[in-house]
Amino acid sequence: MKQHLSKQWIQSFFIMLIAVLLMGFSLSLLVLTHFGTDPCSAMNYGISKLIGISFGNYQVIFNLVLLIAVILFHRSSIGFGTLGNMFLVGYTADFFAYIWHNVCQIPQELPFGVRVGILIPALLLFVFAAACYMQSGQGMAPYDAIPFIIDEKIMEKTKGSSHFKPIRLSIDLLASLVGFFTGGEFGAITVLMVLTLAPTVQFVGTIFQKRNAKAA
Repeated sequence: MKQHLSKQWIQSFFIMLIAVLLMGFSLSLLVLTHFGTDPCSAMNYGISKLIGISFGNYQVIFNLVLLIAVILFHRSSIGFGTLGNMFLVGYTADFFAYIWHNVCQIPQELPFGVRVGILIPALLLFVFAAACYMQSGQGMAPYDAIPFIIDEKIMEKTKGSSHFKPIRLSIDLLASLVGFFTGGEFGAITVLMVLTLAPTVQFVGTIFQKRNAKAA
């Protein structure tokens, strides 16, 4: 994870840091709505409840297991963003969940109108923050690195174009099914994120590329 401390690198580092904190914050809001979360979180919420540990702790364990595969096959995916996602998203979500329920005394079940009012901004914030973190150039969480690794391997063998969208879609669908069957935070938003996250990542990536081209 050795990096050259240029102005551009420092900017990308803080973009990543703010993005993963916003992901955890918005994730805690999505949980309040009971409309579902992103596929990976839906799965991890379900499994963490089954084995009786906090979401943040399970996030770390889950990503450490996947990190082994990333180290073996694509070390370039690892960076400060990897650590930021592994440790900050889950624990930030746990922290704000504690604030909502124990400090603000927000009940577990909210009226439908309130849930919808929370849902829209929380969803938009999460998707955009996730895309910014993934395109920051600071590395990515092992779960997010897996489809990029598979895509690169396929392109190397076929010499063809990117297959990122269907690969990410397949992995997210699998995570969603696990979240559903384990009683995780699965809902309509989980399905929506399966369809919207990959194109949003590519859209934000285009913005980052244009910004970097101007800075060069």
